[in-house]
Amino acid sequence: MRRYWIALVVVMAVGFGVLAGYEPGIRRTMPPIPERVVTADGTAVVDGAAIRRGQQVWQSIGGQEVGTVWGHGSYVAPDWSADWLHREATQVLDAWARREHGAAYSELSPERQAALRERLALEMRRNTYDPATGRITLGPERALAYQANAAHYAQVFRDGVDAYAIPRGALTDPEKLGDLSAFFWWTSWATVTDRPGEQVSYTQNWPHEPLVGNRPTGSALVWSVLSFVLLLAGIGALVWYQGSRAETHPFAAELPERDPLFGLHPTPSQRATLKYFWTAAALLVVQVALGAVTAHYGVEGSGFYGLPLARWLPYAVARTWHLQLGIFWIATTWLATGLYMGPAVSGVEPKGQALLVNVLFVALVAIVVGSLAGEWLSVEGRLGGTSWYWFGHQGYEYVDLGRFWQIFLFAGLWIWLALMVRALLPVLRGARGPVALSSAVASAGGAPGAGGEPPQPVGLDREARSLLGLFLLSSVAIALFYGAGFMYGRGSHLALAEYWRWWVVHLWVEGFFEVFATVVIAFLFVRLRLLEIRKASTAVFFSTSVFLAGGIIGTFHHLYFTGTPEAVLALGATFSALEVVPLVLVGLEVWQNLRLARARRWLEAYRWPIYCFVAVAFWNLVGAGLFGFFINPPIALYYMQGLNTTPVHGHTALFGVYGMLGIGLMLFCLRALRPGAAWRNGPLAVAFWCLNGGLAMMVLISVLPLGLLQARASVEVGTWWARSAEFMQQPLMNTIRWLRVPGDTVFAVGALVLGWFVLGLRTGWSLQRRGAVAPGSTQVEEVPGAVRAGRT
Repeated sequence: MRRYWIALVVVMAVGFGVLAGYEPGIRRTMPPIPERVVTADGTAVVDGAAIRRGQQVWQSIGGQEVGTVWGHGSYVAPDWSADWLHREATQVLDAWARREHGAAYSELSPERQAALRERLALEMRRNTYDPATGRITLGPERALAYQANAAHYAQVFRDGVDAYAIPRGALTDPEKLGDLSAFFWWTSWATVTDRPGEQVSYTQNWPHEPLVGNRPTGSALVWSVLSFVLLLAGIGALVWYQGSRAETHPFAAELPERDPLFGLHPTPSQRATLKYFWTAAALLVVQVALGAVTAHYGVEGSGFYGLPLARWLPYAVARTWHLQLGIFWIATTWLATGLYMGPAVSGVEPKGQALLVNVLFVALVAIVVGSLAGEWLSVEGRLGGTSWYWFGHQGYEYVDLGRFWQIFLFAGLWIWLALMVRALLPVLRGARGPVALSSAVASAGGAPGAGGEPPQPVGLDREARSLLGLFLLSSVAIALFYGAGFMYGRGSHLALAEYWRWWVVHLWVEGFFEVFATVVIAFLFVRLRLLEIRKASTAVFFSTSVFLAGGIIGTFHHLYFTGTPEAVLALGATFSALEVVPLVLVGLEVWQNLRLARARRWLEAYRWPIYCFVAVAFWNLVGAGLFGFFINPPIALYYMQGLNTTPVHGHTALFGVYGMLGIGLMLFCLRALRPGAAWRNGPLAVAFWCLNGGLAMMVLISVLPLGLLQARASVEVGTWWARSAEFMQQPLMNTIRWLRVPGDTVFAVGALVLGWFVLGLRTGWSLQRRGAVAPGSTQVEEVPGAVRAGRT
């Protein structure tokens, strides 16, 4: 296994070396925050302190959950950077037209309009920032436009706008309203002002705004083409490599005739993980309900079918909770699976492990409840001083929770890691020689006296040690990389906050959690004696190395237009294309999983967990692969960033891949904790097909058509138009929004049935009342309320 370890270490060292190495470069090239903004005669327009305060005001009221800035955030309200830029441009053009031609800009001849547009582009793209004095100088027309825009945004947040889902009184303090406008102006200034010595803005000419000459750069087009070429080359190389291998699958030579887990007695700490799965199922149901509310705000703005819900649950809160609960329930299933796997791999229950698992559960519940409450209080403006930052809402999508709760969660992840290492210590200590493992790992049957075979001494060979090492490495990475969220603070520059935020979102959620889940699935299948440890280990190492080769540096594809240099765009385009390469073999993975599900009669008991893994493979290809690459090339994202094409990828990748993976792991562990119990599979079938079918309907019938129409508007007119209320509130757009109802309803039915089923495993209504023995079992399993059956 040495060559696999070397390859993995090289991939990680090079990837993180490049990713971390560009942080100083981003600091050097990010748009400066001026000390003062003045006119040519020295009249003050705004100062830098107001811009910095405005960023914090924006964060405290929900930040990226209230519209977008530089294309990142929610999709009902405008992109404030693009909206300010267009409003400023039209006001300056009108001022010039009326002064010089006595008519509005729209009334002039095309020739005169073209002359004014060229003049406007020269005026607005010229960088007047003086590093020596820290001043930016504006022309008189731009200064007047600033005042007009500030008054407009003050009215928006003070009086509310239903089309933006911003309620009346969202922000009422005049000083804070002024500071918020200062921040919006600065984000807009960065999008149009050329970098010193270059003919491209700080945000690579994003957003598309023809009035000021904001168009795609040549680099965006060239690197997009190269990304397509690299994708095809990578797919060809992977297919060639896979075709040259003699072994096409890691199946065990002889599959067991009965369930290897049957007759096992779960340890106290394993039984303690049950409450994690019950909680995850409950959070899923609540998250789906909040998703329906969030989607409906797009058409009704401040209500829910006539109920003035925004008085108590503003859109910013509903969307924050929707995203946070998604992360919480998915992470809970994965963490609980890790806690279950520790004793399952080692066969040893450390003293007091169950108590510590319960303590960690209490801490996680406190984090969930406390952070959600704090986010509501922050958006409602009920946290004064800096308490909004510590206990409320940080304002950044996916890492919205206050810094105190973030620290609390970080500590919880390290406690989780310690609990897993503690359970694995017997294996780690005996890694150099044979280890006598209990029936939880070694034998094909149950514990002595429970109808199974006695434990057998098993040697921990190189492949097993390597797979265990990768399991621990991914667990350490999960605890460690969440800490990237501490690399920016309350007053950090927006470009740096975006850089480190994507370390958390892309590397923590999309990266190492996926590696961890891949290893866990391999362990589970090996434990069921369906996969051979050697083949499973090599397959996991190969897929991990290929995925991280593109995935680590591919983090840059989120940062094309966030004040970063051109090299970030080039690297992001190149390596994000390579992220899609491993997905070309997803059909083989689906076929293998389906074969496993049908290989033995006793595997019928694991049918729906395995089908969830099949769904993961499908959505990995469609959601993460096709829809992900659809928006990843720079030329595509230039026009699509901040549009509904992004939630197409977000929903199908986050729920389709990570959500279905969490559900599959949850069902697998619940199955393994009571392997003899006969489940009612009907509800699971309904839940599975409703969740996947509802997700497909939601995306294909509503969200994707919305995104495509917006993309066309962005190309033809500009980003501001694609995000404007005038465009989004057209009858056709509202009709397409309403078409989410069928898909959302089917999806919600699936979530409710799944929650009902998981709860029913505790109460007994999800278990068969007659013949309470799972297929392939050889001994009865005691279940509450079930009729006892004899030996089969």
